[in-house]
Amino acid sequence: MQNLFSRLAPYLVTIIEAVLVIATVALIFFSSRKAAIPRQPVVFIRLERAAARLARRKRLSVVLVGLSVIAVRVALIPILGIPQPYNHDEFSYLLAADTFAHGRLTNPTHPMWIHFESFHIIEKPTYMSIYPPAEGLVLATGKLLGHPWIGQLLVTALTCSVLCWMLQGWLPPAWALFGAALAVLRLGILSYWMNGYWSASIVALGGALVLGAWPRLRKHLRVRDSLLMALGLVILANSRPYEGLLFAIPVAFAMLFWLLGKNRPAFAQSVPRVIVPIFCSLLIGAIATGYYCYRVTGSPFRMAYQVNYAAYGWTPYFLWQTPAHSVYHHQVMRDFYRLDFSDFEGQLTVAGYLRSAATRAYSWWQFYLGPLLTLPLLAFPWVIRQKKMRLPLAICLAMIAGFTVQTWNSPHYFSPATGALYILLVQCMRQLWHWRRGSSVVTRALVRAIPLLACAMILLRVTAAAVHVQIELAWPRGNLERARILHQLQSLPGKQLVIVAYGPRHDLAGEWVYNEADIDAAKVVWARDMGDAGNAELLSYFNGRSIWRVHGDASPPRLELYEASP
Repeated sequence: MQNLFSRLAPYLVTIIEAVLVIATVALIFFSSRKAAIPRQPVVFIRLERAAARLARRKRLSVVLVGLSVIAVRVALIPILGIPQPYNHDEFSYLLAADTFAHGRLTNPTHPMWIHFESFHIIEKPTYMSIYPPAEGLVLATGKLLGHPWIGQLLVTALTCSVLCWMLQGWLPPAWALFGAALAVLRLGILSYWMNGYWSASIVALGGALVLGAWPRLRKHLRVRDSLLMALGLVILANSRPYEGLLFAIPVAFAMLFWLLGKNRPAFAQSVPRVIVPIFCSLLIGAIATGYYCYRVTGSPFRMAYQVNYAAYGWTPYFLWQTPAHSVYHHQVMRDFYRLDFSDFEGQLTVAGYLRSAATRAYSWWQFYLGPLLTLPLLAFPWVIRQKKMRLPLAICLAMIAGFTVQTWNSPHYFSPATGALYILLVQCMRQLWHWRRGSSVVTRALVRAIPLLACAMILLRVTAAAVHVQIELAWPRGNLERARILHQLQSLPGKQLVIVAYGPRHDLAGEWVYNEADIDAAKVVWARDMGDAGNAELLSYFNGRSIWRVHGDASPPRLELYEASP
């Protein structure tokens, strides 16, 4: 039984959701068949009328959506805690945040940099995160407010608000509020976008700004909407550039057809109100991005990602590229990149590629849709025929097509198209709601059940966390052992140096060696164990610090005073 539970553990939440969905659908169909004249529940009618009244106050709806995210997640801190970083990407973004919070764009290379090498950062020509700056700025804002996670909390709430504003440009107000509520329940409270330090919410925000500005721009030709669209594109370019490009291509074609098509706006209006504001904003954004790259890598046309690949890369980003070979100073880094390469090699066969594609498709479906939001897709064949849905559909298809040639894919890679996906989902639900056949009562009941089941899943997961019944990863999330030892060291007098040692079966995803932007000024410095001879120069450099060794793979990890081998 324990073996069965361990196998099902990664899928338990999805399985529970599927059971609830199936039971609800069966109950709805059974009730509709049993009742001669199905009646609309009074409580639902009252709630829908109240929501419709609120939805008509569009600005208030947008504000309340964001505030609800903050209020609910803050209220859950006693149960879910505040997340700690775990993955390599999260530590990299936090390095960028610390750098920006100290008023710098990057950091000088440390003289002992070889001891601090880690994943998804560069040490030369400067010491910095490999990622574009958007997420780092978000976390830096949080750090200035007291904790980097505050930035993630605020940007996720803002993203849900902007999704509401975006949907208001595409759909009636009540349906826009309905879709935003689903985004809050699905993305805004328990997802890893909120409970981690990933560049996902800020990317979805950029895409939502573009899609929200598009229908307003066509209708009103306002400079404000042009600037909002340009802002969204700049955010995408400085968060996930490749995925942002995939998103922007269908938008660019749509704008081209609009500006040059049969029903084009007058040239005297489109130039000053659309073309000039967008062009100037994108030019300013490009100059700022180029200057940032220049400060980090020495060239305005060279990203830190490219520098990192030149130093450590082994696995190509795209399946058609040729693998590179690098020299590694640490076994753990060699093992990590070798594992990446084995995944890449597995995709070079038809069977391996299909297995990988199926695994990724499942992870995307599990995150964005799951059994619950798969229900609205019953109406998808009718929705894709609607002319208004061509752009969001084209965006989703362009994103998927671009992912087919990438080596790596995670659910948040699709985040630029989050707004497009929700437009399609809500339109599907509208189609079910206004079904003109005999089963309209059933389809309306299905639509009503979706937010109720979403609330039930959140209540179930929070309750399970409160009573310590593990149906998913434990809360709070992250490398809690590293956070515990860090807190212990920070409470000691003076500055500390920690030499990190791993065992032969080290979990390559659980890295401990990450440092602050100003390493010399840091209270605690983490370094790799390079053997007594290799550690000697580091100990000499930091001779004023207390020296510790941590065994990261011990259970629990052990912290002890450093002693050289006899």
